[in-house]
Amino acid sequence: MITVQEAEHLILQNKGNYGNEKIPMAQSIGRVLKEDLFADRDMPPYNRVTMDGIAIDYDTYLKGQRGYKIEAVAAAGSPQISLVDQGKCIEVMTGAIMPAKADAIIRYEDVDIHDGQANIMVETVKRHQNIHTKGEDRLQGSMVVAKNIIISPAEIGVAATVGKTHIDVALLPKTVIISTGDELVRVDQKPLPHQIRKSNVHRLKATLDHHHIDADTMHLNDDLELIKSALSNIIKDYDVLILSGGVSKGKFDFLPQALEAVGVKKLFHKIAQRPGKPFWFGQAKNGTTIFALPGNPVSSFLCTQRYFIPWLRATVGLPHPPQPMAKLAENYLFKPDLTYFLQVKVSYDEKGRIWAHPMTGNGSGDLANLVDADAFLELPRGRNVFRRGGVYPLIFYR
Repeated sequence: MITVQEAEHLILQNKGNYGNEKIPMAQSIGRVLKEDLFADRDMPPYNRVTMDGIAIDYDTYLKGQRGYKIEAVAAAGSPQISLVDQGKCIEVMTGAIMPAKADAIIRYEDVDIHDGQANIMVETVKRHQNIHTKGEDRLQGSMVVAKNIIISPAEIGVAATVGKTHIDVALLPKTVIISTGDELVRVDQKPLPHQIRKSNVHRLKATLDHHHIDADTMHLNDDLELIKSALSNIIKDYDVLILSGGVSKGKFDFLPQALEAVGVKKLFHKIAQRPGKPFWFGQAKNGTTIFALPGNPVSSFLCTQRYFIPWLRATVGLPHPPQPMAKLAENYLFKPDLTYFLQVKVSYDEKGRIWAHPMTGNGSGDLANLVDADAFLELPRGRNVFRRGGVYPLIFYR
């Protein structure tokens, strides 16, 4: 049995690499950018008006002039015009090109306009005020966005600005989620007294959907030969297998035996943690990665959050994110010498601190308790008393 840290190290050592693909910009939100984005022209591409108002020659203001006759109007989207008479002004709209021979903009709020005459009503005017200078944000050819980040609406805006109709993103692994167990029936079925509806597979698929992996789903009954036959074929067709159940010590927990029989190399089986102790991890000869999770719903969910998602982030080239930390909101006792992932409800105080309130539930089978909590608090092994105010790593899932 290995530690949580050893398990994490082995998993990240065996990250995948599935290459890149080019997709339409409009479909790239939430994907991982795999190319740098460069400015194809200065940003902004011209001296840009930032306030509706009037444009003047600032030197006339320095000489004491406060009233200006309006000679023209400059609208956004129109070609640049020029101030013909330096003693006059041009009405300008936000986004317009700054008129030539003018170098200050006074807001409409600061002028009084009547009968084509604009009178400045404020005491202070500065040269170049309310002008967004050409190239001030980025110069042509400079990098605007570096690769290996998750594309957000901010990056979509930049991509559109620089004319990227298609974007290179990390190709995601072809994944299948496999539930196991004779006791499981479909969601649309009415279970018999000895049966339950499948939930892990749907919870796992929802998690992967959130990370833009459209995983297939399958089910295997508790039959060793059937499992071996199915796995030998499935491994050929997928980059990642996520299995749920069948990895503990029960007489019908056939997965470790079946995986070994079809040539999958076991990298570890069992972690010194609760929940999720029976977690099995390995890799097939063709490079397919196998995450065999315990069947208890809290266990499978925790292992997905703690191990699969970091593996996926490393696989697509994302840096390891900063680890959020939280203060334990009340004393907590846990006796076994295991890392314990405590379900917690999160709150925030006026000093910006995160507090984790224990939501213990009724063990790793209590899937209903997951809806009452927000995260797991990772309590280290080697002690059994955790005092209020202690600071520990927090794994958000909400």
